[in-house]
Amino acid sequence: MSTFTETASDVPMSRYRPSQRVLHWLMAIVVISALVIGLYCSYLVQGTPLRRALLDLHKSLGMTALFLIAIRVPLRLSFGEPANRPPLGTFVHYAARCTHILLYALMIVMPLAGYTTSAAGGHDLPWFGLFQWPDLLPLNKPLEKAAAEIHEYGAYCLYAILSLHVLAALWHHLFLKDGVMRRML
Repeated sequence: MSTFTETASDVPMSRYRPSQRVLHWLMAIVVISALVIGLYCSYLVQGTPLRRALLDLHKSLGMTALFLIAIRVPLRLSFGEPANRPPLGTFVHYAARCTHILLYALMIVMPLAGYTTSAAGGHDLPWFGLFQWPDLLPLNKPLEKAAAEIHEYGAYCLYAILSLHVLAALWHHLFLKDGVMRRML
């Protein structure tokens, strides 16, 4: 008598909606690009043309991320997430939930802190050379410094949480083979 054990490939796959998947991967490209450019700029001499140009691109990507997250959060709240098949264990479920909440929070805080740093510091707020974002804050050097610190330490947190997110997705895909990553592909 043969026994049958159900694997993830035997269970119908539950996926995020196409709009959620597109926003996820678009934001991944935008956020990772902004992080890499921001990190690279931290090693360049202040005031050089290359650094200024890259920071303008970094700011443009950050404001794009803020725009995208403003679309993504309502979609996530409206549509939720597909069920995991097979269900995740309690610890993994809550670890994933906490990681996602932190990612969403950082994707909101980072562009806002970046905007505040630029606006309060009297710096340009370009968007891909097409226009300047309105400067809604008065010149305020203490606020600029505080926002810059939030932006800097938020970047460290984002590196860590994003790395954890990617490693967990790969762990699910390559080792557990439980279909978690396929929900977003």
